[in-house]
Order: sequence, then C-alpha cells, then structure tokens
Amino acid sequence: MTSRRRTATLLFLAAFLFSGNAGQAQAAGYRYWSFWERDGNQWTYATQGPSTARPSDGDVQGFRFAVSEDSGDATKPRGTADFATICANTPAQDGRKRIALVIDFGTTTDAPSGETPPPARTACVPTTPDATTAEALAAVAKPLRYSTNALLCAIAGYPEAGCGEQVEGKQPTAAPKKNTEDRGPSLGLLAGTAAVAALGAAAVWQARRRRNG
Repeated sequence: MTSRRRTATLLFLAAFLFSGNAGQAQAAGYRYWSFWERDGNQWTYATQGPSTARPSDGDVQGFRFAVSEDSGDATKPRGTADFATICANTPAQDGRKRIALVIDFGTTTDAPSGETPPPARTACVPTTPDATTAEALAAVAKPLRYSTNALLCAIAGYPEAGCGEQVEGKQPTAAPKKNTEDRGPSLGLLAGTAAVAALGAAAVWQARRRRNG
C-alpha cells in the first residue's frame, strides 16, 4: 500500500470510529404506556390512541408500560390475551359489546425510581356499542392520568409521576435526562475523539515520513 493510500485509510477509520461512538452516545429510550391491538395470535401496535379507538365486540386491547425507543421497538403485553378466556364469565348482552383488556404494568427494571409495578391484570368490559378503549379502561382501571396533550400517563395510578420521559441509553433504571449540556461528553464520545486524534497523528507522521524519505 502506498503512503497516500495508507493515509487515506487511517483517516477513513478515524471517521468511522468517531461516527459509531457518537451514535451510541445519543441512544435513548422513553418510559411510557404503549397501546396494542390483538390481531389473531399476535399483538400489533395500535394506529390510533385509546381515546379514539372504538373496538368491536370480541376485540382484545392491550397496554404495556416499558422503556422503548419508538413504536418499532416497543415491548408487547405479556400473559393471556385470548378473548374467550378473558370474557369466559361475562355473557353477551343485547345492545352491549364486550372488550377484553390486557394491562401489563411492566417489570421492576422498567419502573421509575422508587416505584414497584402492580401485577398484570385482565378484564372483560361490557359497554355501549360506541364506547372507546379509553372509556372501557376507565371502567376497570381508575385512576387514569393524561398529559395536557392527551397522552396516557398512568393506569390505575401507575406510575405516580412522569409521562413519557426520556431515559438515557435505554437503561430503565437511569434518571430522565436533565441538563444534558452540563453533564459533559460521554465515555463513548471521548473514546471516539481519542481514536480520531491518534489515527490523525499517524496519518500526519506518514505524510512527513514520505516527504523526508
């Protein structure tokens, strides 16, 4: 390999290492309640919020509290999600529909500091034909808490505080990100910067050696 090509390779590697570490330093998730719909034997992320969704008789709706980056990364509800099982003791009624709810409060690692998630629960809710999922949820899991932007923040009072706060590096036990400008650069970013400096110095040394050789 010629000196010029060797120099270019070193600079490329430096840029690659820096960009990779910088991307890792910015990784973050959010702690929130996600809303799901049961499609056959699997959960699918709901395309609308519980306050506007109007499920039909026999539908299964799910909620999961967890730390996730986005809808593609969201954690699904666990446990039984079969309508026949959840509504086995709730007979059909004329002029009413039955909605099966699965409420998964998540794990201790997803919980905000100082809080313990309640056990997961299911409920069969007989309600009016035009009722929304939010109305069915309010009938069996009060108190509900919403943000000023209508984001569902708490079910059955859990969590006690917070609403969709950011969590650094998807580490569920970390505190929400605050005053990030005062925290200084991350270790990953410092390592990437060090790599750039070292490889850049090597490139300069190679160039000087070529001129003086």
